[in-house]
Amino acid sequence: MTSEIVDSEDEYDEISELRQRTKPEAQESVDEAFDLDDLLPIIGEFGKYQKLLVFGICLPACIPCGFCAFNQLFMADTPDDYWCRVPQLQHLDIEERKLLAIPKEQENGELVYSKCFTYGVNWTELLESLDAADIRGNLTNLPLLNSSSWPLVKCSEGWEYNTSRVWSSIVIDFDLVCDQDIYPTIGLAALNTGGPVGVYLFGLLNDRAGRRLSYFTCLATLLAGSLMTSLSQDFWTWAGSRVIVGLTIPAVYQIPFIISLELVGEKYRSFVTVMTCTFYTSGIMLLSLVTYLERDWVRLSYITSLPFYAYFLYMFVMPESPRWLLMRGRLEEALKILERMALINGRQFPEAVHSKLEAQIRRDKLKSQKKKVANVGLMDLCRTPNMRLKTILITLSWFANETVYLGLSYYGPSLGTNQYVSFFLSAVVELPSYLCCWYFMDTWGRRWPLSLSMMLGGIACIITVMLPDDAVDETLILYLISKALLSASFLIIYPFAGELYPTQVRGIGIGASSYIGGLGLIVIPFVTYLGKENLKLPLVIMGFVSVMGGMTGLRLPETLHHRLPQTIEEGEEFGKNWQLKDCCRCKPQPEILSPPTSYENLDVLGGSSNNESEVELELKDNRRMHQKPRIDERTPLDLGSSGSGLSSRPVHRPSMKRLVRQMSVMDTQRTHDGTMQLTHWI
Repeated sequence: MTSEIVDSEDEYDEISELRQRTKPEAQESVDEAFDLDDLLPIIGEFGKYQKLLVFGICLPACIPCGFCAFNQLFMADTPDDYWCRVPQLQHLDIEERKLLAIPKEQENGELVYSKCFTYGVNWTELLESLDAADIRGNLTNLPLLNSSSWPLVKCSEGWEYNTSRVWSSIVIDFDLVCDQDIYPTIGLAALNTGGPVGVYLFGLLNDRAGRRLSYFTCLATLLAGSLMTSLSQDFWTWAGSRVIVGLTIPAVYQIPFIISLELVGEKYRSFVTVMTCTFYTSGIMLLSLVTYLERDWVRLSYITSLPFYAYFLYMFVMPESPRWLLMRGRLEEALKILERMALINGRQFPEAVHSKLEAQIRRDKLKSQKKKVANVGLMDLCRTPNMRLKTILITLSWFANETVYLGLSYYGPSLGTNQYVSFFLSAVVELPSYLCCWYFMDTWGRRWPLSLSMMLGGIACIITVMLPDDAVDETLILYLISKALLSASFLIIYPFAGELYPTQVRGIGIGASSYIGGLGLIVIPFVTYLGKENLKLPLVIMGFVSVMGGMTGLRLPETLHHRLPQTIEEGEEFGKNWQLKDCCRCKPQPEILSPPTSYENLDVLGGSSNNESEVELELKDNRRMHQKPRIDERTPLDLGSSGSGLSSRPVHRPSMKRLVRQMSVMDTQRTHDGTMQLTHWI
């Protein structure tokens, strides 16, 4: 009977498992899955190998995302003053041309030269009728020329610009003012339109072809779009190039981030996440310096893209993710990477693991194993009432958070007296918010820090409407407070959503929420466009959206010190008995201490002996259990009296698993075997 159990690779049942445990010398089941999280503590969870990879490759790889996402704000900079171009008057001085050809209109209680209208007269005939020597005198007394009776027409020959502050931008080169002043906003929406499409496409490539190929393909696409941006000769070519760049903006950031998370131990993933956000923000701070020093939009496009061609040198040192290799069955390549990791970390690679992987490699060369995975879809999130409610609340909170965060990032240069300083400060305030957020997540939980930061940040935006128009510095300070708070909530929403969605549908849930949240990124540029007429109106709108998003988060159940759901059924039970007092509980306390393993099988624990290690329990729980219909002529009484101790042991389904305690680990969406997937996250 023992040999029958060992040779059957696709068959597993509880009785066989119990009998195998009573014989320590029996060979392990060849269908037992290999869990990298069990091996990393032995060969190094964050050793020299991971540090070189994270700080030398993955974190610097975040910089192109910020550079190419926000350099567009300065490419589309609009001069403060512009007026209609009149070719017939180009021989006159600027002030003479404006005095003669440009009417004046009321703006903020003052008479200023019109930006979009000119007098509709024949300037050639008018100048010929006047003595050239008398032109200057007549210009100082326009009523002599009957200018009040001249018709007003829109600019038809282009515009002239005051280039004292902005002397190069697509607005100047393509005349994107007056009736076309919304075109830069359309270009910004085009950039964000490419994001969800790119995440889907590069996500497929990421899971099917590997992390390395996906990253370098994404980087090549980004640089090609940036080169096309630099060479654009008209607006629509430029906007098309921004769509290509937008395809890569989230993915070029996430792929190296995923590689980092898959190579470090579980307790270091929160550190890697915070460091990734810090490097991303540092890149934006560096961009503000670059844009201050370089004002030509074409050269700016080159400077913010050409240095990243050097990233292709990473092809020689960037490893493939061993988790992905294990998932794809490429065990030999994964073994080489893991052995190199152990060598550089100064650790001894376990001989038992080495032998197990080599045996698996030999078996895979002889035959291919087919694993059946239960198919789940988006509708599974909405079948039951509690999961449906949580999905809606998570998505609404994600939409509000992502939309307002990016909207505030776009709106920074419009505030204050110096757009470069304002943009720099809007990035600087994110750094302390990340550190504070990291602390509060582990002490006060996820729900209250998320909701409070969104609501307080929204209130800071809303009360700007109470300030007078000349309170420039006060408005900027409130904006910076709001930006810091929204940055903290933006860091929380990702792991919070990952902990609320069950493991079985975590990838689908996070993907759906992030895609719907991405729709707000297409709309938010048009909200910031309203600031041309009223500087505080976009802040008020984003403030209300943030407050509403924070209020929806209060209804979600807290995940700190709680065991997380694995299946959809457990997800339905998690938070099902929510009460108002749960919302008012600010600082959750642990009820039951969880064991150190990531998850455990009740069936295994119920019959395990004391001398079995936690790693063995983990490996047994990770086993892919395939049950075939089998005929057993013994009755339940026979089974209970067989002497194997089964009579006192309750029978559980193989899918029944205990929930997981989640502390500061920032989880990502994964496949059924723990491999991380790409998620739309800017």
